Amino acid sequence: MGATSTPVCRLVVLISGRGSNMQTIVDTVRAQALPAEICAVIANKADAAGLAWAREQGIPVQAVPHRDYATREAFDAALAVAIDACQPDYVLLAGFMRVLTPGFVEHFNGKLINIHPSLLPAFPGLHTHQQALAMGVQWHGCTLHFVTPVLDHGPIIAQGMVPVLSGDTPDDLAERVLQVEHCLYANVVRWLAEGLVSLDAMQRVQVRGVASRSFVLTPQGVEPSQR
Repeated sequence: MGATSTPVCRLVVLISGRGSNMQTIVDTVRAQALPAEICAVIANKADAAGLAWAREQGIPVQAVPHRDYATREAFDAALAVAIDACQPDYVLLAGFMRVLTPGFVEHFNGKLINIHPSLLPAFPGLHTHQQALAMGVQWHGCTLHFVTPVLDHGPIIAQGMVPVLSGDTPDDLAERVLQVEHCLYANVVRWLAEGLVSLDAMQRVQVRGVASRSFVLTPQGVEPSQR
């Protein structure tokens, strides 16, 4: 009998702009030869720069422009049809700048993952870097989490931290946080592809064999916060 092949984790990535996190996801899958396939990159804007990059990589792309739909529900229904056609195991939001309806979230329950530029539950919503500076916090960061109908809420998969420095502007913080976002997505995509991620009875994330799911930006780069 032949060896049993490893199941391939099917991924759909949603973007709204240049898709730097999407590029990290694609590069991670390929560089690490993960048992995963990027089935499609879908954007809510036809001119999203990330679509051109993904197309150049030979990845199927599609635009579902939200402005073509009269209601949020109608757009989400069309987006769901496009995603369902790919039969994904996970749908990764990588800079997808749309608030999704509860019906859409429930349809993809347990499959929908988002990255948010703050250490949730702190600073949900927009302008997180401005919020962090206004509150005077000394650590800021980002969170990868399963999506629930409550905005910027849901079981936390991983978090990354950056120090807030004297004289920081929102742009300074955003640049440092983005470095950690890329690291988080690279690690989490590997965990997903290898089937390590699950939710326990309390709807808390468990990652088999991973001791720490927190990362920190240091002068040497982004590293696990515990060694």
